[in-house]
Amino acid sequence: MRFPGRFRDSLVDGALDHITLSFLVDELDVRRGGVGGNIAFGMGVLGANPVLVGAAGVDFADYRSWLERHGVDCSGVLISELRHTARFICTTDEDQNQLASFYTGAMAEARDIELEPVARRVGGLDLVLIGPNDPEAMLRHTDECRYRRVAFAADPSQQLARMQGDEIRLLIDGAQFLFSNEYEASLIEQKTGWNADDILDRVQVRITTLGARGSRIESRDFAPVHVPVPREEQIIDPTGVGDAFRAGFLCGYSWGLTLERCAQIGSLLATYAIETVGPQEYEVSQHRFIERLAGAYGDAAAAEVAVHLRSSRP
Repeated sequence: MRFPGRFRDSLVDGALDHITLSFLVDELDVRRGGVGGNIAFGMGVLGANPVLVGAAGVDFADYRSWLERHGVDCSGVLISELRHTARFICTTDEDQNQLASFYTGAMAEARDIELEPVARRVGGLDLVLIGPNDPEAMLRHTDECRYRRVAFAADPSQQLARMQGDEIRLLIDGAQFLFSNEYEASLIEQKTGWNADDILDRVQVRITTLGARGSRIESRDFAPVHVPVPREEQIIDPTGVGDAFRAGFLCGYSWGLTLERCAQIGSLLATYAIETVGPQEYEVSQHRFIERLAGAYGDAAAAEVAVHLRSSRP
């Protein structure tokens, strides 16, 4: 929601211990989102076969239909009988100050989901990305991946702020991939007490997004690789950019491409996200995507991706 005024004009000095405020807003946008949904949507748009696992409420029906139309298998979503789907509600004023609330809702029930039935239903799991969710669910699913020897990617993201060092260590130890932005990378090291070398001893590949400077791929097996971002046609809304990067990266990985190529695909899809309002509102034309990939990373990159890309639009 957007409030055409300033919050500060409604705050009274000396009376902040008792606040009752109401703002008449002139804009309301309702957008689909959520890290898991955003990543699965991006993978589906590129023609992969992602399976979304999480907990939602009975109000999930329309969202489910949207995701399934974009190639997402939602059979792994648990539907709560008691709570609505998690949502983030935010009001922004003219100075870009924000008042926001996050309703966890059905998300807490994700801890009740077992991954093995999902794996049997879809014929096995190639890689499980464990993103920010109910903390107990994140720990349980990481533990199950280790027990069943299923490769997993750690992407704790927003939950790093509330989780303790010992929990974060459990989330990332043994991961195939560790995803984070620069701030989150520093927070991981601070909270776990592990330095950069310690982390590379515990994960196979570390991917750090660097905003406008692209991304960095690190491993004990090769020298660091830096991948720049393509030129944006316009910059509108950064919401969901990191999720789009992960979606593109994981598509490339599922196609058996090099990690550098995976990051290039992720960077271009992230560019699509930043050019659109909302994390699931972009459209991918197969021809235009390959054309832009060639312009940013060369014809060889475009040729390698073209044989795999199955966009919903030609």
